[in-house]
Amino acid sequence: QLQLVESGGGLVQPGGSLRLSCAGSRFTLDYYAIGWFRQAPGKEREGVSCISSSGGGSTNYADSVKGRFTISRDNAKKTVYLQMNSLKPEDTAVYSCAARLRDASSCNLEGYDYWGQGTQVTVSS
Repeated sequence: QLQLVESGGGLVQPGGSLRLSCAGSRFTLDYYAIGWFRQAPGKEREGVSCISSSGGGSTNYADSVKGRFTISRDNAKKTVYLQMNSLKPEDTAVYSCAARLRDASSCNLEGYDYWGQGTQVTVSS
């Protein structure tokens, strides 16, 4: 079974940056679409960004993070990254990555099958 592990979260001041990593511990992520999601306390989980499988070359971002976040992948390292710049307090959440094999050449924020445990991102002064 595909295992996903997130890392890179932490405490950062507003305007700061973090880079989150989503690593596939056993299988390569080449064939999977990967999505990043976040859930703040008391709020519903929301999609942040996604990237298609390596042959697709498609990315999407939530409006709230466009221009600030960048998703990318390194297939050789079995890792997908989420570079987060100009962080705001409202970005505070547990960030999780997820993988979807079906229709992986497309990128959307629905239908993900495998989930990591999440990493905490806190943006505060």
